[in-house]
This record gives sequence, C-alpha cells and structure tokens, in this order.
Amino acid sequence: MAAVWQQVLAVDDFEEDPRAQGARGHRRSVSRGSYQLQAQMNRAVYDERPPGSLVPTSVAEASRAMAGDTTLSENYAFAGMHHIFDQHVDSAVPRLQFANDDKHLLACCSLDATLSIMMLSPPPASVKVILKGHGGPVTDFAWSLSNDIIVSTSLDGTLRIWNTEDGRCIREVRDPESSELLCCTFQPMNNNLTVVGNGKNHLQVVNISTGKKVKGGSSKLTGRVLSLSFDAPGRILWAGDDKGSIFSFLFDMATGKLTKAKRLVVTEGTSICSISARSWISREARDPSLLVNAGLNKLLLYRVVDNEGTLQLKRSFPIQHGSQPVRSIFCPLMSFRQGACVVTGSEDGCVYFFDVERNTKAIVNKLQGHGGPVLDVSFNCDESLLASSDSTGMVIIWRREQK
Repeated sequence: MAAVWQQVLAVDDFEEDPRAQGARGHRRSVSRGSYQLQAQMNRAVYDERPPGSLVPTSVAEASRAMAGDTTLSENYAFAGMHHIFDQHVDSAVPRLQFANDDKHLLACCSLDATLSIMMLSPPPASVKVILKGHGGPVTDFAWSLSNDIIVSTSLDGTLRIWNTEDGRCIREVRDPESSELLCCTFQPMNNNLTVVGNGKNHLQVVNISTGKKVKGGSSKLTGRVLSLSFDAPGRILWAGDDKGSIFSFLFDMATGKLTKAKRLVVTEGTSICSISARSWISREARDPSLLVNAGLNKLLLYRVVDNEGTLQLKRSFPIQHGSQPVRSIFCPLMSFRQGACVVTGSEDGCVYFFDVERNTKAIVNKLQGHGGPVLDVSFNCDESLLASSDSTGMVIIWRREQK
C-alpha cells in the first residue's frame, strides 16, 4: 500500500515554468526548518438557523464586517512569496493547514513519516518543531479547535495524538484491522472524538482520550476511505472513497453513532481525494455547499439540498487533476468582499482561484512557482496568507499584495 501511495504522489514529467525554476533556485536560501472565524461560531450557526434553512445568520454578517470593503482585484491579489519551506524536500507534502483562528501557525505532514509545525511570525519564519514517531508516510492530520493537539494518520496503521507545543506523542492508537490509515477529522462540537478512514473501506469514530472505538461509530464504504468533512454543526459527515462515491452520515451528538444516509456516485473508479463543506459560500451563494476533487480534471461544487446531506451538482471548473491527491478550499472571508471564491491545487504545478458566481472567465488568479503538482492549499484566519504544498516537498507561503 505504501508503494501505491508513493506512486500516486509521483512527480509527473513536465516542462518547468521559468517562474517555478526561480522559486526552486531560492530554496537553499531559506530556512529548512479552518475552521477559521466560523470555528468559534459553529454552535451559533446551528442554534440560530431553523432546520432546513439555507440562509446564513448574523454570523455571516460578522464575517462580512471582518472582510471589509475591498475591490475584486484586491481580493485576489496573491502574488508575492512570503516564505518557502523545504524541510521535507524530496518527499511529498499531501496536507497542510493553518491553525484555527491563527495568522502565523501552520502545520504540514509528509510522506517522509514526519509532520512539521511552522511559525511565520515573528520573522524570520521558522520550523517550530518536527513531529517524529510514525513508522510510515503520514497521510492526513487535523488541528484541535484550541490548537493544543494535532491528530495524524499514517500508512503505518496508527493514529497519533501530538502535543503541538513540544511535539510529544501523547497517544498512539493502532487500527484494529491492522490497515493503513488514510484520513482523519475532528468532530467540530466535540474534539474528544476523531473520525478515521482506513484502507479496508472502514470509517471509525475514536475517543482520543481513551484510544477506544466508539460503539456504533463505524461504517463501511465501497472503497478505501480517502477524505472526510463535517458540516459546521457536526451533524452531517461526508466521506469519499477511491471507487468514486461520496457517502453522507448522520452523526448522533450524544452517542457518537454514525447512521449512513445518502450515497452519490460521482464517477465509477475515480478517487474522491478531497471534500470540503461550508454552510454558505458568500452572501450571493447562500446554499450549504460541498467542494470536491475527484480526479476528473475538474473541481466540483455541489449544493447540499437537505438535512441528510443529499448533493446536487452546481458547477465544475477545469483543472489538471487525474491521479494525484489534489485538494481545494473555500474562502469565506474573501467571498464576503466581492464574488464567491474557491482555491485549488492542480497537477500542472499551479494554484487556481475561481469565482463560483462567474459564468465566464471564472479563473481570477493563477499562482506559479511550484516544481511539481500542487497537492493542498490553506488560508490563515484573515486570508492575508495562503500556503500551498506540492509533491516535491516544497511549501510556499503567498501573501496578499497591499494596494
């Protein structure tokens, strides 16, 4: 399985963009070394919104106020490189995430069996700590809401819980089926519970305080579980597998029990390698939505049409994505300035910004600088910085240009 994962993340041969060569030329001169705003307000969103309602609450207006009044060109003016990290050089970085409600704390995981926590401020940017202990490639990780803990999954078949301050491994939980662990996510309303997906098609809710499985918190998909995402209140969980299916599950907040609700076959045989859920994209796009990367050379945007997580395709955007585990994200604050924005990696080594409300010319920015397929992207809490990672191990921090 490790060999398969390595093959999936293999670097494609391509003619390197001159700007990408420039970025690679600077690599040795630098250190080797979200829930975002909505995270604090998830409960308010759920409490204020009537069942089945698709209109954002006052929380959305709070995001709009935080975004401020800027022009469309200012929204997407990411161009300058703030910093480049290459401590995982030559091993792919499939996942990176800024800490919740934080501007300068960033983590990533690597196929070299380690994770890194990086500090972007005070300058110069540096690697705060390397998390060592996994015996195989690290496939996924997640920050706890308070950022004091990270959970991670690995092809070594373990879930590990880490102290983010000193990098200690607090607990190791072995998969009961001795299978590779491929993805994980915290339950938004109860960070004592983590959902894990494995290579034998199973989902499992784990209590990280005890290291034990939650009774009734397991289910089986049609293929290997590659991606997970909760809705904001934590009532619906979506899971994607390598057979092209997305399943929705109802999550019982009191017991941790999972109940299978709906299944959508995107395309038979494709890998659903990224799922990202939002209760709303912007004031112009107010439906709950799911953003999906499925290896179809398209980024897919779905509308969530009911309380069981049923999906209806709203739009798709062209990207280069066939076999790599490429990911994408929503940009809620940026979208409240003007337009409705999503950002994705791509196998052509670029980062793409799409405005989902534009019928034509939806690409509003394209960042070049990576030397291989871009696998993941992440914004800090005020969306002033964007991080992107690739299959060569490079992590680039992009800054929004001030007009």
